[in-house]
Amino acid sequence: MRRVAAGALRTTCQCTVRGLSRIGGRSRRSIYLHQYQHQHYPGATGPTARRFSSSPLSLSPLPKKPPQQHHALTSSMYVRRLSVALVSGLVGYGAWYGYKGGNSSQAVGNSYSTTTTTTDPAGDATPTRNVLVVGAHELHTGTFVGDGPIAKSADGTGNNVLEMLTPGQATEKLRRNEASFMVNRGQGVLRYDVVQLASNNPIEDDHAEKIVEVASSSTGEAGDEANYDWMFWGVFDGHAGWTTSAKLRQSLINVVARELNTTYKAASKLGATPSPEAVDAAIKAGFLRLDNEIVHESVERVFKSNSKRAAAELLGPALSGSCALLAFYDSSSKTLRTACTGDSRAVLGRRSESGKWTATALSEDQTGSNPNEVARMRKAHPGEERVIHHGRVLGGLEPTRAFGDASYKWSKAVSDRLRTSFFSRGSSPYLKTPPYVTAEPVVTTTKISPERGDFLVLATDGLWEMLTNEEVVGLVGKWIENQATEQSGSQLGSLWSKMFGSGKGLPVEGGNDRGPGGQKTPIRQQQWGLSPNEERFVVKDKNVATHLIRNALGGKNEEQVIFFGNGQKTGEVLVNEEATSPPQPRPHAKL
Repeated sequence: MRRVAAGALRTTCQCTVRGLSRIGGRSRRSIYLHQYQHQHYPGATGPTARRFSSSPLSLSPLPKKPPQQHHALTSSMYVRRLSVALVSGLVGYGAWYGYKGGNSSQAVGNSYSTTTTTTDPAGDATPTRNVLVVGAHELHTGTFVGDGPIAKSADGTGNNVLEMLTPGQATEKLRRNEASFMVNRGQGVLRYDVVQLASNNPIEDDHAEKIVEVASSSTGEAGDEANYDWMFWGVFDGHAGWTTSAKLRQSLINVVARELNTTYKAASKLGATPSPEAVDAAIKAGFLRLDNEIVHESVERVFKSNSKRAAAELLGPALSGSCALLAFYDSSSKTLRTACTGDSRAVLGRRSESGKWTATALSEDQTGSNPNEVARMRKAHPGEERVIHHGRVLGGLEPTRAFGDASYKWSKAVSDRLRTSFFSRGSSPYLKTPPYVTAEPVVTTTKISPERGDFLVLATDGLWEMLTNEEVVGLVGKWIENQATEQSGSQLGSLWSKMFGSGKGLPVEGGNDRGPGGQKTPIRQQQWGLSPNEERFVVKDKNVATHLIRNALGGKNEEQVIFFGNGQKTGEVLVNEEATSPPQPRPHAKL
């Protein structure tokens, strides 16, 4: 029996990163990958993939490299904000397309040639630059001759012409905001990796991570061997602004942790642990409590203050919106709960008896294209034909569940008063019986098997528009194989080779589990002409989140990878220097 005291919550680690934005209602593209190691983490989001292995050395630095200086995070709460690289998703895709050898036989225009010659800085030749040409029915590469500025419509045909990044520039942007953390708490999580690639400013997406140490009894103290961890990873896919996702980064994990603490305390008074249903209810209560604060309590405060300045400060998180995907791992029971509000997705990777990985979706995309969500919406709003119109709520919002998006939740009277007295978006002409959108998540529970090397990937919809569940899991498996190959002479390499093997192609079984019928498919593969063949995949990054985003490049993506395992128990969270970019200054906006 485990008891939780009133003061049982102690924050030991928090890392927050501003995320990516979504265009046309989808601004966030995020991924979390968590890895579990054999004896340490049961596990799981991402924005996640989690992996289990049994060796405490499974991700230690290579012995052949000079020793690295790991900087311990010693504070009781750690916050790390990574600067954001702003790069067009189209330009980013163009760089990848061009440098994977996609040459075109079509001339771009009078100013272009179809060769792929590059400028010789030492010679007198006319400088040339690679460009991407985007038309209504074509996508091809070419070479721009000359050193003048490249106009968007430089070829005079109506096509858009964009200068492509060099391979070095593309890699620099991919790695600019990567980070990796070694979690040496002896509770099952070994490592998590994160990377961001943004395409707009300000970024509308976010993510947050936190480890909460829980006392195992009413007399338990921080650092007690019998204590255990609650670990949280969240991906927040913002749209129509960044303020909602920023609010979730700041508050959601704390609110959910408080609800869980209350639930566990109530059960401990009866000498028991809470039921699974009670834990799920606590998570849902935390989501709904925060959304009520964002959408309704903010309006009450605005009306009370009668100040436009107060309205500007308070209504931002209500007027914009955000999906939320939260993974909660209880190290005492090796149970992972995934709470999904919106269309981000969590996929679990697990080793099968064949030695390959299998992909299992732990969440369902909640959109107007999901038959289950459509049925729910029509049942809640009978007789309203346009409750889902063209796959969107009232014809406008694609996610059917979200934080904020108050124009789908306020009554018409409230919307009109705010618009008249302060400012606000107008309500939909089809709005009759709000609220139409809810922040209540769907919670799934998974028992993690550390001894099988489980990992979890949490990602916003951008990743899943580029890669299938199986491809993502296979890419993580391939990355693991590559680590074993590079470290074949070390104890770590021998362990990984023994556990995970190596071979050609993606080490993943076919799509036996394609997930619920409402799951999105990687539509961008067809739109951008990407080859479904595994030949287009590469392994060249130390950060596995960067590895995923490199292979999915084509949208606004943020990825995080979390590894679970039995690392050295020092109680510290260490920055993994070889997979982390140097911190860069960035302007901060006040929320």
